[in-house]
Amino acid sequence: MKIFLLVAAFLAAGSLMAQNLSKGELDQIKSSFKKDVYTKAMQNALSSTDITQLAWNHENVGTTDQLFTYKVDVSGITDQKKSGRCWLFSSLNLFRPMVMKQFNLAEFEFSQNHLYFWDLMEKSNLFLNNIAQSAQLSMDDQKVKWYLQSPVNDGGQWINFVNLAKKYGMVPKEAMGETFPSENTVWMVKMINTKLREDALEIREMVVAKSPQNKMDARKVEMLSEVYRMLALNLGEPPTEFGWRFKDKDKKISETKLYTPVSFMTEIFGTIKLDDYVMIMNDPSRPFWKHYEIENYRNTQEGENWHYVNLPNDAIKEFCIASIKNNEALYASCDVAKQLRREVGILDVDNFDFESVYGVKFGMNKSQRIQTGESGSSHGMALIAVDLDNQQKPVKWQFENSWGTTAGEKGYLTFTDAWFNEYMFRFVVNKKYLNEKILEIYGQKAEMLPPWDPMF
Repeated sequence: MKIFLLVAAFLAAGSLMAQNLSKGELDQIKSSFKKDVYTKAMQNALSSTDITQLAWNHENVGTTDQLFTYKVDVSGITDQKKSGRCWLFSSLNLFRPMVMKQFNLAEFEFSQNHLYFWDLMEKSNLFLNNIAQSAQLSMDDQKVKWYLQSPVNDGGQWINFVNLAKKYGMVPKEAMGETFPSENTVWMVKMINTKLREDALEIREMVVAKSPQNKMDARKVEMLSEVYRMLALNLGEPPTEFGWRFKDKDKKISETKLYTPVSFMTEIFGTIKLDDYVMIMNDPSRPFWKHYEIENYRNTQEGENWHYVNLPNDAIKEFCIASIKNNEALYASCDVAKQLRREVGILDVDNFDFESVYGVKFGMNKSQRIQTGESGSSHGMALIAVDLDNQQKPVKWQFENSWGTTAGEKGYLTFTDAWFNEYMFRFVVNKKYLNEKILEIYGQKAEMLPPWDPMF
């Protein structure tokens, strides 16, 4: 009897959710829209004005300054232009001050184009491998659809940078500068994806037909050769060896020295190791104090997947403050579009009052925004500053952005601690600032998550 009642209740609930919108309900909904004076005025305003101009909270203007108790020594703003390479810019920007100090330079910039070339090349190889390994699955399988949705793209995060730098090193911008396609990546990526999807169909056919492995390997090399050609035509070929000299702050010009990308990185880093950096994350939609890994979320076949320790914000802030106090910037990422006043470079939860404009309540918390896809990490930057109150609690923070000097406050974005709590997600911290508890969790086997999880 209980089972019958449960089934009946389930069917009733299902039928309720599947009901057509009746005339009576439509009449009720329409009558709820009361055209009072305020509603008429707002309807007129919204029909002819950018909503952010109407929602801009003027009471919040001037409440956040650009002064900080602690700020990392940085110099110069980079510009990713019309590309999604923020993760690469912010990763490389962490080490710019190190180069400038070592060589007594007034300015310096790494070549983003160099690692971007290899990122797309390695992603192409990984894609074709994934297609071969999943060839027996239906084209409708979620994994196959995930692979084909975006064979390669501009996106990435810290682990992608580590995988590339370990294999291909780093070079100064003079050794491989930007090109129009590197700064405007849409068409190049689109055409490479078109070719890779075509290649995917052939790979699947060869696997199903049980073609000899050596024949499939040779065909894959031919496919990747075409990708290399497309990349080289758009971005130029990465240097295997280059000469570099510089003018320092004292106007002295150095002797030209010959480097490989790996030897250049080795000289800069000295005893610093990329493996000393740990990604931590704030994702309240799943348990804290755990180590997670995202399946197949990497850019090289042999590289590491994206993995991190999930922590509450209070613990994360402690480590961030310690790093900034020691003049070391952090890789960080956030949902940058939320409550951003771009023209002044301020991010705060009270910048815009959309509730007052619409007369509608928006009530999701951070966990709910993640689960529904309303919010997630959209942009990576270098975290460089913190302002502390008399109790040494953070009031606001600052990013070094990669949108050029005209965006924000001369290229920098300042965000309140309240905004940090709601829209900050990923951080990369040197393990010397982490406690034993975090490092122990980081050393444990990670729980595997699917790449189509809402957080990723």
